[in-house]
Amino acid sequence: MTVIRRAEDDDLPQLPAIEAAADELFVPLGVDDLPPPATAAERARSWRVLVAGRPPVGFAVLEQLDGAVHLEQLSVHPGHGRRGVGGALVEAAVAEARAAGADRLTLCTYADVPWNGPFYARHGFVEDPDPPPALAALRAHEQELGLDRHGRRTVMVRRL
Repeated sequence: MTVIRRAEDDDLPQLPAIEAAADELFVPLGVDDLPPPATAAERARSWRVLVAGRPPVGFAVLEQLDGAVHLEQLSVHPGHGRRGVGGALVEAAVAEARAAGADRLTLCTYADVPWNGPFYARHGFVEDPDPPPALAALRAHEQELGLDRHGRRTVMVRRL
Protein backbone atom coordinates (compact mmCIF):
# COMPACT_ATOMS: atom_id res chain seq x y z
CA MET A 1 0.00 0.00 0.00
CA THR A 2 1.30 3.44 -0.95
CA VAL A 3 1.52 5.91 1.90
CA ILE A 4 0.51 9.41 0.85
CA ARG A 5 1.53 12.33 3.05
CA ARG A 6 2.03 16.06 2.91
CA ALA A 7 5.44 16.95 1.58
CA GLU A 8 8.12 18.02 4.00
CA ASP A 9 10.85 20.53 3.16
CA ASP A 10 13.40 17.79 2.42
CA ASP A 11 11.02 16.13 -0.08
CA LEU A 12 10.73 19.17 -2.33
CA PRO A 13 14.22 19.02 -3.95
CA GLN A 14 13.43 15.46 -5.11
CA LEU A 15 10.27 16.39 -7.02
CA PRO A 16 11.81 17.96 -10.16
CA ALA A 17 13.61 14.69 -10.98
CA ILE A 18 10.36 12.72 -10.58
CA GLU A 19 8.53 15.15 -12.86
CA ALA A 20 11.32 15.08 -15.45
CA ALA A 21 11.33 11.26 -15.47
CA ALA A 22 7.53 11.17 -15.83
CA ASP A 23 7.69 13.71 -18.67
CA GLU A 24 9.94 11.30 -20.59
CA LEU A 25 6.85 9.12 -21.12
CA PHE A 26 5.62 11.79 -23.54
CA VAL A 27 8.69 11.60 -25.81
CA PRO A 28 7.44 8.58 -27.82
CA LEU A 29 4.29 10.63 -28.52
CA GLY A 30 6.45 13.36 -30.06
CA VAL A 31 6.20 15.60 -27.01
CA ASP A 32 9.75 16.48 -26.11
CA ASP A 33 9.47 20.15 -25.23
CA LEU A 34 7.27 20.35 -22.15
CA PRO A 35 8.01 23.23 -19.78
CA PRO A 36 10.77 22.38 -17.31
CA PRO A 37 9.77 20.98 -13.93
CA ALA A 38 9.05 23.47 -11.18
CA THR A 39 11.83 24.05 -8.68
CA ALA A 40 11.66 23.09 -5.02
CA ALA A 41 11.24 26.78 -4.15
CA GLU A 42 8.29 27.07 -6.55
CA ARG A 43 6.67 23.95 -5.10
CA ALA A 44 7.15 25.33 -1.58
CA ARG A 45 4.80 28.19 -2.50
CA SER A 46 2.01 25.78 -3.48
CA TRP A 47 -1.11 25.48 -1.36
CA ARG A 48 -0.47 21.74 -0.76
CA VAL A 49 2.04 19.22 -2.04
CA LEU A 50 1.35 15.55 -1.42
CA VAL A 51 3.98 12.87 -1.87
CA ALA A 52 3.82 9.11 -2.24
CA GLY A 53 6.45 7.17 -0.33
CA ARG A 54 9.58 8.03 1.58
CA PRO A 55 11.62 8.97 -0.35
CA PRO A 56 8.93 10.20 -2.74
CA VAL A 57 8.18 8.21 -5.89
CA GLY A 58 5.30 10.46 -6.93
CA PHE A 59 3.62 13.70 -5.99
CA ALA A 60 0.54 15.87 -6.45
CA VAL A 61 0.51 19.67 -6.32
CA LEU A 62 -2.74 21.32 -5.24
CA GLU A 63 -3.81 24.94 -5.53
CA GLN A 64 -6.99 26.78 -4.63
CA LEU A 65 -8.73 28.15 -7.70
CA ASP A 66 -12.27 29.40 -8.30
CA GLY A 67 -13.42 28.15 -4.90
CA ALA A 68 -12.24 24.65 -5.78
CA VAL A 69 -9.06 22.71 -5.28
CA HIS A 70 -7.07 22.39 -8.48
CA LEU A 71 -4.72 19.49 -9.19
CA GLU A 72 -1.93 21.48 -10.79
CA GLN A 73 0.50 18.60 -11.26
CA LEU A 74 0.55 14.86 -10.70
CA SER A 75 3.72 12.94 -11.48
CA VAL A 76 4.80 9.39 -10.71
CA HIS A 77 8.28 8.14 -11.47
CA PRO A 78 7.93 5.62 -14.33
CA GLY A 79 9.82 3.03 -12.28
CA HIS A 80 6.85 3.04 -9.90
CA GLY A 81 4.11 3.41 -12.48
CA ARG A 82 1.09 1.17 -12.90
CA ARG A 83 1.10 0.22 -9.21
CA GLY A 84 -1.71 2.47 -8.00
CA VAL A 85 0.49 5.37 -6.91
CA GLY A 86 -1.25 7.87 -9.20
CA GLY A 87 -4.69 6.71 -8.09
CA ALA A 88 -3.69 6.95 -4.45
CA LEU A 89 -2.46 10.50 -5.03
CA VAL A 90 -5.76 11.41 -6.72
CA GLU A 91 -7.78 10.04 -3.81
CA ALA A 92 -5.56 11.89 -1.32
CA ALA A 93 -6.12 15.08 -3.34
CA VAL A 94 -9.88 14.47 -3.12
CA ALA A 95 -9.57 14.09 0.66
CA GLU A 96 -7.58 17.35 0.92
CA ALA A 97 -10.19 19.15 -1.18
CA ARG A 98 -13.04 17.86 0.97
CA ALA A 99 -11.19 18.80 4.16
CA ALA A 100 -10.78 22.33 2.77
CA GLY A 101 -14.53 22.54 2.15
CA ALA A 102 -14.26 22.48 -1.63
CA ASP A 103 -17.11 21.02 -3.65
CA ARG A 104 -14.91 19.93 -6.55
CA LEU A 105 -11.42 19.01 -7.66
CA THR A 106 -10.34 20.35 -11.06
CA LEU A 107 -7.43 19.79 -13.43
CA CYS A 108 -6.20 20.47 -16.95
CA THR A 109 -4.79 17.60 -18.98
CA TYR A 110 -4.34 16.01 -22.37
CA ALA A 111 -7.70 14.49 -23.22
CA ASP A 112 -6.49 11.53 -25.24
CA VAL A 113 -3.18 10.49 -23.67
CA PRO A 114 -4.00 7.20 -21.87
CA TRP A 115 -2.32 8.17 -18.59
CA ASN A 116 -4.01 11.58 -18.68
CA GLY A 117 -7.67 12.08 -19.68
CA PRO A 118 -8.73 8.41 -19.61
CA PHE A 119 -6.89 7.88 -16.30
CA TYR A 120 -8.73 10.76 -14.67
CA ALA A 121 -12.06 9.64 -16.15
CA ARG A 122 -11.54 6.27 -14.43
CA HIS A 123 -11.14 8.25 -11.20
CA GLY A 124 -14.46 10.08 -11.50
CA PHE A 125 -13.50 13.18 -13.48
CA VAL A 126 -15.57 14.48 -16.38
CA GLU A 127 -14.76 17.14 -18.93
CA ASP A 128 -15.93 20.64 -18.06
CA PRO A 129 -16.82 22.50 -21.28
CA ASP A 130 -17.52 25.76 -19.43
CA PRO A 131 -14.85 26.27 -16.76
CA PRO A 132 -15.09 29.16 -14.29
CA PRO A 133 -13.01 32.33 -14.93
CA ALA A 134 -9.71 31.51 -13.20
CA LEU A 135 -9.65 28.02 -14.70
CA ALA A 136 -10.45 29.43 -18.15
CA ALA A 137 -7.55 31.87 -17.67
CA LEU A 138 -5.26 28.97 -16.74
CA ARG A 139 -6.25 27.18 -19.97
CA ALA A 140 -5.54 30.36 -21.92
CA HIS A 141 -2.08 30.47 -20.33
CA GLU A 142 -1.49 26.84 -21.33
CA GLN A 143 -2.40 27.79 -24.90
CA GLU A 144 0.09 30.69 -24.75
CA LEU A 145 2.76 28.21 -23.63
CA GLY A 146 1.95 26.12 -26.71
CA LEU A 147 0.80 23.00 -24.86
CA ASP A 148 -2.14 22.52 -27.24
CA ARG A 149 0.18 21.79 -30.15
CA HIS A 150 0.73 18.31 -28.67
CA GLY A 151 -2.93 17.30 -28.58
CA ARG A 152 -6.32 18.29 -27.28
CA ARG A 153 -6.21 19.67 -23.77
CA THR A 154 -9.24 19.70 -21.56
CA VAL A 155 -10.49 20.90 -18.20
CA MET A 156 -11.83 18.11 -16.02
CA VAL A 157 -13.77 18.22 -12.77
CA ARG A 158 -14.66 15.73 -10.07
CA ARG A 159 -17.59 16.80 -7.94
CA LEU A 160 -17.11 16.02 -4.25
